Amino acid sequence: MTATEATEHDRAGESATAVGAEPQPAPGATPPRNPLAARAAAELIGTALLVAVVVGSGIQATELTKDVGLQLLANSTATVFGLGILILLLGPVSGAHFNPVVTLAEWWTARRGGAGVTLREAAVYVPAQIVGAIAGAILADAMFGKPLVEWSTHDRSAGHLLLGEVVATAGLILLIFGLARTDQLRFAPVAVASYIGAAYWFTSSTSFANPAVTVGRAFTDTFAGIAPGSVAGFIGMQIVGGAVGLALVALIFMRGRSAA
Repeated sequence: MTATEATEHDRAGESATAVGAEPQPAPGATPPRNPLAARAAAELIGTALLVAVVVGSGIQATELTKDVGLQLLANSTATVFGLGILILLLGPVSGAHFNPVVTLAEWWTARRGGAGVTLREAAVYVPAQIVGAIAGAILADAMFGKPLVEWSTHDRSAGHLLLGEVVATAGLILLIFGLARTDQLRFAPVAVASYIGAAYWFTSSTSFANPAVTVGRAFTDTFAGIAPGSVAGFIGMQIVGGAVGLALVALIFMRGRSAA
């Protein structure tokens, strides 16, 4: 380390001390210092609460108005606020993935020794997210006096909806890992929640963009539900979207070579 670098390092340390906190991780940068059990619990509870927000606000909206536009507005607004709060709260614990595609994308980018989840950790995260999503849908149904488990009859198998899932998921991965590449993950709570809110409206599928949430929403025959027969297609397109998103990150945020 040169003298200049040392001075800059000291100043950075003094600045962090002055604000009284270390930089906190967000999606795409899972903190390794927390026990895996705590991180898995955060992913399970966070995903459960996210699905409870999505499903519960959908039920509430349909009971308050018959206008489908207002129903979607209420559903998307509640999701934006709920997701932002959950990322802010649980990001420092688990990275606040709440999404198997995000977890697998992070594992893929970290497989060469970089920061992120290991394969073992991903194998814990993903089941926790799926169980949490199912629990969240059941919880929402219970809160509104609906049958605890009632398979959705909302068919979402049309080709244009599947394309919407590719676009929604690719954009989500591009956003999260683009923020990571540009050292702006501190903005993840606002940025990710804002993107999902926008994608509710600009994608034909209303932006599920999440395999765990997709599975959970099959358990409720309400506004936010998805028929079990449509789940596999949505998940397949979400995985494709994740791969497209990572390719876009590699292209757009290409690292330059150091001068000799």
